[in-house]
Amino acid sequence: MNSYSHGTSGTSLLGDTIGASLDRAVAAWPDREALVDVPSGRRWTYGQFASDVDQLAYALLASGIAKGDRVGIWAVNCAEWVLVQYATARIGAIMVNINPAYRTHEVEYVLNQAGISLLVASFSHKGSDYRAMVEQVRGRCPQLRETVYIGEASWDALVARGTAGRAEELRTREAELSCDDPINIQYTSGTTGFPKGATLSHHNILNNGYFVGS
Repeated sequence: MNSYSHGTSGTSLLGDTIGASLDRAVAAWPDREALVDVPSGRRWTYGQFASDVDQLAYALLASGIAKGDRVGIWAVNCAEWVLVQYATARIGAIMVNINPAYRTHEVEYVLNQAGISLLVASFSHKGSDYRAMVEQVRGRCPQLRETVYIGEASWDALVARGTAGRAEELRTREAELSCDDPINIQYTSGTTGFPKGATLSHHNILNNGYFVGS
């Protein structure tokens, strides 16, 4: 049983999942710009963005990602980061944010503590070679089945798994979701000990974004 505590307000909290919220935005503004990636010059309308999110969601389903499974994202700001957050939310997976500044021992700890089965990563950040760091620890991370690197063949191969034949499976999965389901784990810096994870739900993230935007 979930409980809520709130002060007096004339604005009701949103009770949607992230996927339902995106669907509502697409229905209202399909041709309005939703996402702009300045470095690459890529732009998405809400309709285009939702289509790419769905394809990635299909790909994650094809990869065996179940509701509640942990998908790690270890990357700098990029459009793929946003796609992964929405696609994991659509299927009820939990996206685990990994700090781009983590050292090898911190990455190993988070991969194991969160139980990450699929990791999406950049190549590097400020002198840190992510691929080399992952290879160094993956033998000690038994739950990590696959690592995908943004901007190279492994990312393209993941996306290519996403076919419209998974549409019914996605609808079935989304029908099982509640706004109170966890979909995100955010870790602290780890500067005073091992990183500590805070779990957020559709409800947390959607309402935080809504009120900040307002």
